[in-house]
Amino acid sequence: MSVITSKAIVLSAIKYGDTSLIVKCFTALEGVKTYLVKGVLKSKKGKFKPSYFQPLTQIQITANNYSKGTLYTFKEVQVINPYLTIHTSVIKQTILMFLSEVLSNIIQEEEENKSLYIYIETALIWLDTHTEVSNFHLLFLLNLSKFLGFYPDVSEKDKPVFSLIDGRFINSSYEKLIISGDKLLLFKSLLGINFDAINTISYNKEERQVILQVIIQYFELHLEGFKKPKSLAVLEAVFS
Repeated sequence: MSVITSKAIVLSAIKYGDTSLIVKCFTALEGVKTYLVKGVLKSKKGKFKPSYFQPLTQIQITANNYSKGTLYTFKEVQVINPYLTIHTSVIKQTILMFLSEVLSNIIQEEEENKSLYIYIETALIWLDTHTEVSNFHLLFLLNLSKFLGFYPDVSEKDKPVFSLIDGRFINSSYEKLIISGDKLLLFKSLLGINFDAINTISYNKEERQVILQVIIQYFELHLEGFKKPKSLAVLEAVFS
């Protein structure tokens, strides 16, 4: 029997039967793994608390790394980098719910991806420790595309049109699936910045929705099987 100890980020937790959870995690050492947590919803004195498995909670796990089917089991779980503000902010909670749905959809590989793990871990800590976060999810998604292999090519960003299909700036406005004009200016303001520069961007609610729709369309074009998140409507309602 092999046992693994790793940091992990909870992607989703689905109720299984009346008392158990099936928990999907992105682990630092082995990518996506799915675990069965028996009886966690029943016992108040149990080893694990349901709160450990809230979306995008950061945990340290020791787990049995064998299984007869496909579900692994935890031996130990503890919360690391506990969030101080996310659970008291409706906006941050909604962002978290939205991003957990996106990440659960996107990250499928059962293999280590250290740089992606560090990016998500660091970004979530940033979200928890800052107050100006209304554009966080936009920059999070756009910078996430670096790790997925389709970050916009900015080598010719003086050209007047951006091709969503090619992921680069072009001259021709006759192509399909392009952005230009005001929409392009909004999009360009996110390019090449990190979270600490996010307060330099001031979108109103309509602009924020426009850019989010552009980024989601960009993901749909570049990621096979990417589904528009169900929580998108909730996110838009919270920011309206």
